[in-house]
Amino acid sequence: MTKKILSALVLFSVLIAGCVKSDTKCSYTDSGAVASATEIDSLTNLLSDSGIIATQHPSGFFYKISSNGTGTGITNLCSNITVSYKGSLFSGQVFDSTVAGNVAAFQLGQVIVAWQKGIPLVSEGGDITLYIPPSLGYGSNAVPDSRGNIIIPANSYLKFDVHVVDIQ
Repeated sequence: MTKKILSALVLFSVLIAGCVKSDTKCSYTDSGAVASATEIDSLTNLLSDSGIIATQHPSGFFYKISSNGTGTGITNLCSNITVSYKGSLFSGQVFDSTVAGNVAAFQLGQVIVAWQKGIPLVSEGGDITLYIPPSLGYGSNAVPDSRGNIIIPANSYLKFDVHVVDIQ
């Protein structure tokens, strides 16, 4: 009788393991990118000149958390996040934002490195401002809008105000 129970448990375990869904749609990995000392110094000077006090992340971007949030936290780059945000250059020129009352949704691994490393610093409901050197943003690539007009010049230092609405 014991052999039958043991055999049934093993068979049950194999069947359950075979039914576990494996997510093969997400293969994002941490880039390990780190800003150069020159970029970090330049960003430090930009923040200082603007009177902004922020915390430096080991990768080289700076951040300021307004609210930690109280909901779910991000577990990995495959997390689906919903946010409202505003992106601007240090001149104050806004180059992108969600329209008031609207949100944007994507997998964390789909966005720039500073977002991948910065957004997990807060939980659902959190608010964070990211100050980003070029190598953790769009680097030497200029970013055009849908009409071909450059909205983010190459090697730009960026600021993003992000509110994390939902994490899945």
